[in-house]
Amino acid sequence: MRPTAFDNPGRFWRGNIHTHCDASDGALDVAEVCRRYKAQGYDFLALTDHFVGLFDYPITDTRPFRDDGFTTLIGAELHSGAMENGDLWHILAVGLPFDFTPSNSPHFMPVEDQESAPEIARRARDAGAFVAIVHPEWSGLTEAEMISIDAAHAVEVYNHGSQVETDRGRGLHSADLLARSGKRVSFIATDDAHFRNGEGDAFGGWVMVKATENTPEALLEALKQGAMYSTMGPEIHDIEIDDRYVHVRCSAVSAIVLQGQGVGTQEALGESLTQARLPLSRVSGSPWFRITLIDAAGRRAWSNPIWRA
Repeated sequence: MRPTAFDNPGRFWRGNIHTHCDASDGALDVAEVCRRYKAQGYDFLALTDHFVGLFDYPITDTRPFRDDGFTTLIGAELHSGAMENGDLWHILAVGLPFDFTPSNSPHFMPVEDQESAPEIARRARDAGAFVAIVHPEWSGLTEAEMISIDAAHAVEVYNHGSQVETDRGRGLHSADLLARSGKRVSFIATDDAHFRNGEGDAFGGWVMVKATENTPEALLEALKQGAMYSTMGPEIHDIEIDDRYVHVRCSAVSAIVLQGQGVGTQEALGESLTQARLPLSRVSGSPWFRITLIDAAGRRAWSNPIWRA
């Protein structure tokens, strides 16, 4: 058995699905952001500007920057309702239609008579979007708050901008809590780049999406299916599971780690590892498990949770 990302037909395409331009609070215009991601070897990009009245509720049009080797998805970062800490919710929506009805979100502070975060997330999913819970550590989200976003396809396990600027860019603990609660959401790694301090918040985390072609339609469908893995650099070439073992093939790394619910783990450690056969016995009591790769520079890659049934 192989997880969806490795069983689906097609090939892997590299993309960033959370970033900003000067249509909201980014420093660069849309053309330059697209140019830089293309120059860095990305296959696709979703510009997700902040959907608030302060910026006239932008859904940034990146279609003019598509070509035979580079495509874009249309999206936005939605905001509506107060989190338990009093701050405004952030919800990623990729694949939004341009006529998506604005929320009552005039600025970056909650106001009365707003949709709740679960409501705007459901509305985005109903409109055809891929919906994700973003930067849960940066936002200070509780487990109950994350569970409330019942329309979410995914949770951000790494946000490069939040990590390099605030040291709050990790989301794995939050993702594991969601899995423990039975929520079957995928993982995404992103930049959330704004380019306000050069390129320090860019090109640090991305998704590798398995699809038959590099088109917005194929990529969006693959994202919704969970046909991807998340990475800061290491590559997962294949994952195969039998009754006793998980078999992993990858680019050269220093650690290949099997993790599940609870403290049980199994790891292969060494130099320039490109494969491992890890016994499932250490996670036999867990309804799900996942794989983490760590290379010699400390960069990581993560599979989605693999559910037993």
